[in-house]
Amino acid sequence: MKYDFDTITDRRGTDSLKWDVKENELPMWVADMDFKAAPEIIDAMNKRLSNGVFGYSVIPDEWYDAYIKWWKERHGFEIHRDWLIFCTGVIPAISSTVRKLATADENVVVQTPVYTGFFTSIKNNGCRILESPLRYENGRYSMDLEDLEKKLSDPQTSLMILCNPHNPIGIIWDRDTLAHIGMLAQKYNVTVISDEIHCDLTEPGEGYVPFASVSDICREVSITCIAPTKTFNLAGLQTAAVCIPNAALRHKIWRALNTDEVAEPNFLAVPAAVAAFEKGGEWLDELRIYISENRKYVTEYIKENIPEISVVDGRATYLLWLDISKVSGNSKALAGFIREKTGLFVSAGSYFGKEGDSFFRVNIACPGSVCEDGVRRLEQGIREYELSI
Repeated sequence: MKYDFDTITDRRGTDSLKWDVKENELPMWVADMDFKAAPEIIDAMNKRLSNGVFGYSVIPDEWYDAYIKWWKERHGFEIHRDWLIFCTGVIPAISSTVRKLATADENVVVQTPVYTGFFTSIKNNGCRILESPLRYENGRYSMDLEDLEKKLSDPQTSLMILCNPHNPIGIIWDRDTLAHIGMLAQKYNVTVISDEIHCDLTEPGEGYVPFASVSDICREVSITCIAPTKTFNLAGLQTAAVCIPNAALRHKIWRALNTDEVAEPNFLAVPAAVAAFEKGGEWLDELRIYISENRKYVTEYIKENIPEISVVDGRATYLLWLDISKVSGNSKALAGFIREKTGLFVSAGSYFGKEGDSFFRVNIACPGSVCEDGVRRLEQGIREYELSI
């Protein structure tokens, strides 16, 4: 490989949220990677830093062009320039949208288990979380479209947050499923916020389908949140975009983002994003291969050495969703036990909704040697737990 993903970068002492742990602990929980950003991105930021003046920034044409070219070439979706609005992050965009388009006590539908930030964005704005649980059968997930229609048809439902690809389970939603969501949303006058932040992190050879690209209906009912942050490990730079084809919706969200003061970039947000989309493609292709190898290794290790748990078959993100139901139905308690005994820090599935009570989420975006350490600690923790009960 041209790029180095094997070298361990010491992130302790850098005010890292992920690595703010005890000396003996190994954090494999929050969704950021332990790889350095692509050299091309670092060079672009260093060039901006070398100027020495860090004043206010504007959004140049290059920023729009970078997003448009990337989505057209990588995902076959032609975005128009005026559809894009800069935002400091996907969650700020979702929170502002909920605040603008839903009133207190209205429903926002989510498909659980799902990313915890959705719950916060809904609750903090005085709205109700209306769960449409995903079906889990024979180790695989699918949408319960009958239940989803029931929830969307509620007169108190104004919004749905779609996770595409889905965090934490890693599923890539197919075109027919997305088209059905669009049809239901139009039928019941519901706006779909599509969080597509993990879209570039698919298994090699696999793509994803942008929700707004599926049909005219999906395009007109959608607000899509996109960013280079998960893909290129830039979350701390606060750089994202909202793509809104519908002009009336776009004006409302433009007003919302500006009212909440989350529509202005810091001085590194634009050059980092532009460099990522213009020069980061080769780095990303190698990263996807590397993560895929980590996924295979962890899956096989668990199958051979910890057969009482299993890895749910996900084809996107760098997060593994582990079924621990044969060991415990209390993921929070088991995760706490494993952390205390081995230092391994994983995410309890219960944080993603009650449907996650018997699951763990594990971040494998790290050097292979770290993955190996992590699964050995997992095995040790499971064995000690089984002996303790």
